Amino acid sequence: MEPGEVVEPLLWVNNIYTQFDTPRGVARAVDGVSFSLERGKTLGIVGESGSGKSVLSRTIIDILAKDGSVLHDGEIFFEGRDLRTLAEKEMREIRGREIAMIFQDPMTSLNPVKRSVNKLPKF
Repeated sequence: MEPGEVVEPLLWVNNIYTQFDTPRGVARAVDGVSFSLERGKTLGIVGESGSGKSVLSRTIIDILAKDGSVLHDGEIFFEGRDLRTLAEKEMREIRGREIAMIFQDPMTSLNPVKRSVNKLPKF
């Protein structure tokens, strides 16, 4: 990196809100979360059960219901691309290859006996 060179973050999340319409009213699952992640760095998202970690991750990779019961707002940029503006086809190309989520119960997602269909991304 050259002196004075500005390095854009790999992932930039700004002011994310995710809420669900329920029969009992609106449930605010993620409330104004912001962070950035530099290439080559590691970020851990920690919190107690029900604190919104999985909802935040699902919001970032856009795998929440699209039936109108979920409302979200904010900005999400991955490698300089605004993920909120990409078509579903473009998001499918990114998910799993460039950005992914390991769900809370890894035994249901990670099976050491099965071979992966997709190759893992190189970082």
